[in-house]
Parts: sequence; C-alpha cells; structure tokens
Amino acid sequence: MTSPASDPVRETRRKREHERQAVVFGLLIAFLLLAGLAAAAMYSGAFSSPFSRPIYTPVAEAPQPEPCLPQVKGQPDGALPVPYSKVKVRVYNAADGSEPLAGANEDVLSERGFKIVDTGNWVEKLGQSEVRFGTKGITRAYTLAAQYPDVRLVLDDRKGDTVDLLVGEEYSPPLSEDSVLLNAETPMEDVEGCVPADEITPIPQVTLSKK
Repeated sequence: MTSPASDPVRETRRKREHERQAVVFGLLIAFLLLAGLAAAAMYSGAFSSPFSRPIYTPVAEAPQPEPCLPQVKGQPDGALPVPYSKVKVRVYNAADGSEPLAGANEDVLSERGFKIVDTGNWVEKLGQSEVRFGTKGITRAYTLAAQYPDVRLVLDDRKGDTVDLLVGEEYSPPLSEDSVLLNAETPMEDVEGCVPADEITPIPQVTLSKK
C-alpha cells in the first residue's frame, strides 16, 4: 500500500493548489499596486477620474470704465469746469461709521460753493469712494471729483445733472483748495483710460427712499 506522503496524485494536486494560490495572490497584489498608482495620479492631477466633476473658478466681473469728458460745441479744446454753485451734490455714507466723514465732506463742499441737496446713508458699503452721475452730469462729476485725490467716476442711467458723492471705506479727504487743479479758463483733462460715454452701459440709478 502506498503511503500518503508518496502518493503522486496528492502531490500533484497540492502543487497545483500552491500554484493557484500564488496566481491569486499575485493578481491581488498587482491590482492593489495599480489602484494605488491610479489614486496617486488622480491626487497629483496627472489625470482626472471619469467620475470627477470639473471645478470652475468664477471670473470677477470687470468694473465699468470711467467716461471721458463730452465734446462741447464752441469749446474745441475740451470741457471747462462747471462753476461750483451750479453743481448739485448729494452726499451719502457708504462705509461703517463714515457719517462724521460724510458730514465733513458736506461742510467742505458747501464752503467751496457746491450746492448740497441731500445727505444720508447709502444702500451698501463701498471700498473706494465714488461719484455717480448721468450723461448730463459728466462735466459736473469731473468738477466734483477734482476736489479729491482718489475717487471713481461711475455712470448711471439718471436723467438729471445732479451728482452723488458716496464716501467709501477707503476714504481720502478733499484736497486743499490750492491743490485742486481747476481753472475756469482751462479745459479739464480726461481721466486715464476713459471711454466715451456712449460706449458705456450705465448702471441703474439707485434712489434712496424718503420717509
């Protein structure tokens, strides 16, 4: 009788089992390696998973360009400053705690002869201070903006010539009268990078409600 240890059939079967186990373990190890490599590639951005969604970064909307001065008939060299007494201004607070600053601007502009027609708090907070106006108020807006070292000109769709001064967070006080580069007989200069007003889409005018 042949002993189990020397049974050739059993030995062959055992050998095949070892071979199958080796193949299974080899395939399992290879699969794990491939999965690890794929995960590392996706993490590093080498390629994207078919289940991943693209990430879109929103593009900030470009600010409205500032308008150029209008061409005035009879003044081929450009628009002259508007007499301060003919510039109607509304002064609004557009920054936290800016009410005293807006009041100070109202006082300074009144002393220089500007006609202050309204004051109050603006509907939102702004960074840079702004002068807002319609197409009929461009020269008046330039005249007012010349009183400040840093203020942005914003065209809206109002019909009249009243201009609004919005005192923002990045407030700069008015220039001294001696530093204001305006002369009644000298045409004003366009701001750098300006665009003709008829090429600009004006923003909607914001009107503060009165109680």
